[in-house]
Amino acid sequence: MKHIENPVHWADIHARNIIRQRGDKDLYVCASGITPSGTVHIGNFREIISVELVVRGLRDLGKGVRFIYSWDDYDVFRKVPKNMPDQELLESCLRKPITLVPDTSGKYESYARANEKPLEDLLDVVGIHPEYIYQATRYRSSEYAVQIRKALEHTEEIKAFINEHRSQPLADTWLPVSVFSSFTDKDTTEVLSWDGEWGLTYRCLETGKEETLDIRKASGVKLPWRVDWPMRWALEGVDFEPAGKDHHSEGGSFDTSKKVVKVFGGVSPYSFQYDFIRIKGRGGKISSSSGEVVDLGDVLEVYQPEIVRYLFAGTRPNSEFAISFDLDVLKIYEDYDTCERIYYGEHQVGEKKRAKEERIYELSQVDAPSQEMPYQVPFRHLCNLLQFHGKDISQVLETLPGVSESQLKRLEDRCRCALNWLEQYAPDEFRFSLRSVSDGPTDLDDLQRGAVKNLAEVVRNLDSYDEKELSTAVYDAARDAGCEPKDLFSACYRILIGKEKGPRLANFIKTCGREKVLPLLELNAQ
Repeated sequence: MKHIENPVHWADIHARNIIRQRGDKDLYVCASGITPSGTVHIGNFREIISVELVVRGLRDLGKGVRFIYSWDDYDVFRKVPKNMPDQELLESCLRKPITLVPDTSGKYESYARANEKPLEDLLDVVGIHPEYIYQATRYRSSEYAVQIRKALEHTEEIKAFINEHRSQPLADTWLPVSVFSSFTDKDTTEVLSWDGEWGLTYRCLETGKEETLDIRKASGVKLPWRVDWPMRWALEGVDFEPAGKDHHSEGGSFDTSKKVVKVFGGVSPYSFQYDFIRIKGRGGKISSSSGEVVDLGDVLEVYQPEIVRYLFAGTRPNSEFAISFDLDVLKIYEDYDTCERIYYGEHQVGEKKRAKEERIYELSQVDAPSQEMPYQVPFRHLCNLLQFHGKDISQVLETLPGVSESQLKRLEDRCRCALNWLEQYAPDEFRFSLRSVSDGPTDLDDLQRGAVKNLAEVVRNLDSYDEKELSTAVYDAARDAGCEPKDLFSACYRILIGKEKGPRLANFIKTCGREKVLPLLELNAQ
């Protein structure tokens, strides 16, 4: 494919850079991960999909890829999010590993799993299928015992690397491990000594008890983040892992880890920095710990899976952008539909733009693009159709001509998204419902009533007009009655939907049809 031979998309460019930096290999390891400390928000999703898009770029170059996603569910539970039930119980679990905190909703075996499983299910929906690694399982079964001992053997070296970026040096007694107390399950402990082999002695600060653990058998010994991350780079042979601005900042964990990884016999992976995501048209900020989040499920309520992917595939990772829930939704759907028409040759653009849009479209698809172009209904028009038909999706689908069986599922998805947007986010002026004769006549002046009477005659023969001809006929109906066209438009919107403004009138009347519109016009023409 020409876009692979001459890459125009950022994911393909990074894929080539990985090969150039890491050498030509049979298998490349691409990694991502997060601590499930709360609901995994859409900002976290940016890392996951950025990796997946580069994974696709590598695979399209014929390379084997292992895509791993680490759940850091053996991290400390530090703060109770506000959106979680049973706050008192969760407060009692602070400083325990997340995997040992109960799920207070009662649906999952732990608090960690309650945050992991919903995202895993949604990643399937958007075509992302990593290999999941659960760090709690590995730590609690002592799988990292050799790596923990190696870190202890290189304590001074690791300490020096970390101190380079600290204003206050680590204590002389510091060791690169932490311990969850076997008495309380909490990390409120003090590591006292290491015997140079497998024995580690600590004191539980809550009970005052001391204990010596065998690292090869203990479940509560863990490496701190700036040692744990590079250890896993080396162990898994990670070739590529991006990180956010906080990790990539000068003196951040990535800077430290690039040096610490040498202790474990590895090298730092190829990486890039991704930027933050803003939310537009919906209250709250992105924060897992506070519970005020917008997650992938929220975004999928309004955007089809391929359009969620399009938002990220079409934006460079180091560019900040907004996930919109306001009227920008209409523009995003229009942009995607244009991209789709370019891909299928239904919209002509220059060669350079076509190559870029084609690749964005390919990467936006959950699966390979279909041979048949998807059936397009503009999102704005679909919102109108849903309101014309009492928000009944099945009725809307029945009005669409020439829909094939293979096109139906994606159309249903778009209808569902349009309905969710209408009900949750659309501005009031965008919403309407068709009035009925039982609502009674509308207050009109004589000129408006005469114009409505003329328009009723036109609507009696509605099938003989196309939309352009009908638009002309609406203006003629007003002028023949001596009425200003804008006054007829106002009268019609009040008659049909009880508002001063509404969708384009000619299209509105054509879509509603003679049977629904004519009785309302006749009622108000008397």
